[in-house]
Amino acid sequence: MGDLLPFMKKIKEMGFLVKLDSNGNRPEILSEAIEKNLVDYIAMDLKTNFAGYKNLVGKLVRTEKIAESINLIMRSGVDYEFRTTLVDEIHSKEVMEDMRSMIRGAKRLYLQQFRKEKTLDPRFESFQAFSSERLKETIAFFSEDIESVDIRL
Repeated sequence: MGDLLPFMKKIKEMGFLVKLDSNGNRPEILSEAIEKNLVDYIAMDLKTNFAGYKNLVGKLVRTEKIAESINLIMRSGVDYEFRTTLVDEIHSKEVMEDMRSMIRGAKRLYLQQFRKEKTLDPRFESFQAFSSERLKETIAFFSEDIESVDIRL
C-alpha cells in the first residue's frame, strides 16, 4: 500500500483524473488521498451489514474501519459511489435495512446482480441472484434514503 499514494500523485501530475476503488478497510489511505487532493472519484464496495461482514469477508475485517470509511467518503466533498452485489442468500430484508442505515443520505448506490459463474469462492456457486421483481423492490427500498440508486450490470 506504500506505493499507492505516490502513484496517484504521479497520475494527477500528468493531468489525469484518479478514481480509487476501496473495500473501506483502510480509511487512513482514503483520508490522506482526500487531504492531498489525489482522488477525483471514490467507489466503495458495501458487502453486507456490519453484523455479517466477518462471516462474509473474513475475520480480519474491522467493521469500525468500514464505518469510518463510509463517513469519511460521504463528508469528503469528493464525488463517490457505493456499490453492492446482491446475493439472495445474503441480502435479507433485515440486512438491507441495516445497510440502508449505514449509508443513509448517500449520493449514489449501484446495485449489481450476483453472477455465480464469476465467483472465486466455491461456497457461492450454489447461491442465487435476485429476481427481477426483487431487484426493482430493492431499488425502491434504497431510494427512500439515497439520492440515486441504479443497477450496474
